[in-house]
Amino acid sequence: MNLLNRSAKPMTHDLHIALYQPEIPGNTGAILRLAACFSATVDIIRPIGFELSDKTLKRAGMDYLEIAAIREHADFAAFEGRRRASGRRLVLMTTKAETPYTAFSFHRDDILMFGRESAGVPESVRALADAELRIPIRPEARSLNLGMSAAITLSEAVRQISAT
Repeated sequence: MNLLNRSAKPMTHDLHIALYQPEIPGNTGAILRLAACFSATVDIIRPIGFELSDKTLKRAGMDYLEIAAIREHADFAAFEGRRRASGRRLVLMTTKAETPYTAFSFHRDDILMFGRESAGVPESVRALADAELRIPIRPEARSLNLGMSAAITLSEAVRQISAT
């Protein structure tokens, strides 16, 4: 399926991207645009490092913010309560994981969690993940940009789900 083709069949998933205390508005805006294009919901877990407003997100998110599905959570406990009630898997993307994202079978309703740009997620959050995945990059490179990581992972999840 060509995801850039507007005449293609609609996506048949309920994937979420969870941003744990994001710090950079440009990354969040780009991820909101990505999610809007792929019909995913973005869960934003507070506190965050910027004002969550159209003005701060507009440059990266452009007019896609109007069609983006966004859920704000006061803190991780509020997010986790809602996630547990829904029965969704929490798939944490982390440089500390052993399993590459391409070796994982994504479900239609997974939540793909990404940590803070500066520090990832604390061990207490990591311990609650149903799976931990990484994007393999060269050893001397620290990590990818948050928006790129979200795009790579969401794209693979949608590819797998669309193939079934």
